[in-house]
Amino acid sequence: MLVIESRVDVAGLTGHDVTDFMVSCTDEQYRKWWPGTHLQLHVLGRATGGVGDVVVMDEFIGRRRLRLRGVVEAVEPGRRLVWRFRKLVPLPARLSLELSAVPGGVSVRHTITAGWPGIGRALDPLLRLYFTPRFTADLDAHVRTEFPLLRDYLRPGSTSRTDN
Repeated sequence: MLVIESRVDVAGLTGHDVTDFMVSCTDEQYRKWWPGTHLQLHVLGRATGGVGDVVVMDEFIGRRRLRLRGVVEAVEPGRRLVWRFRKLVPLPARLSLELSAVPGGVSVRHTITAGWPGIGRALDPLLRLYFTPRFTADLDAHVRTEFPLLRDYLRPGSTSRTDN
């Protein structure tokens, strides 16, 4: 199993800001969040309560363009959001956001997990061909940039003193 985790504390932002935005985002809002880097984020089909929604995401991570569809597996408003990647079938990869309050803001834990269960684990080394050390570093830099930008987009004029 491959796990790529990034963490960032963002002053002036709440967990509800993050989950509310992510489950209802339009392409226009997504592009305004980080122009030139964020291209698309929208729901293709809605299920009740967000779980089961099919989401399209298209963005740049460093120089790599990442286009994916995901199915919302879990939504806990203000606390957690999990998407499972899919192409024609669900893939053994997930993106999760775990959010917790910190003084004056929110701590964001952004995690990608990828890998096959059981005997399929023998294929896990192939994931390293896509999830290279360069991609991992670019993704960490991306996460550390995008959530303070989300705060700035949602709450113009907020302080960024505790961002790290």
